[in-house]
Amino acid sequence: MPTSVALVSDTHVPSRARTLPAEVWAAVEAADLVIHAGDWTGIALLDEFERRSSRLLAVRGNNDGPEFDTRLKLVEQAVEGGVRIAVVHETGQKAGREVRADTSHPEAELVVFGHSHIPWDSVTPEGRRMLNPGSPTDRRRQPFRTFMTLTLDAGAVSDVVLHRLEP
Repeated sequence: MPTSVALVSDTHVPSRARTLPAEVWAAVEAADLVIHAGDWTGIALLDEFERRSSRLLAVRGNNDGPEFDTRLKLVEQAVEGGVRIAVVHETGQKAGREVRADTSHPEAELVVFGHSHIPWDSVTPEGRRMLNPGSPTDRRRQPFRTFMTLTLDAGAVSDVVLHRLEP
């Protein structure tokens, strides 16, 4: 059975925005699984994600305070739709990212990460898919704020869509 997934990261609520755009909440509520790759900044947002998500797979980021330490790990792993997933906030600099992912997450077929606020979709030398949904609240140097959706089914990642939010 296919699993619909919403990917978000670097929400920075309430430091960068008061709440998330309606399009993001709609995707969260519609998804079978929500993956958040860290930098929530407000614990109330984590509570809201837990209420609105059917299932949540999430990590804490470098901007998340000690109140997150007992609720979220730095790395999470799961198997969904036959796909082995690793979620982490930081993967280091762009140069060498795929090779580091192969070394750091040898068990994963999909590595979801955040931190840069820059959407990313690549495949490592060993065949791991790497996705960064960007940020739905803080576009930094990007033309749009973003999040992703995708489908996991029968061991495959498909239908990856980068959703652009109006600036």
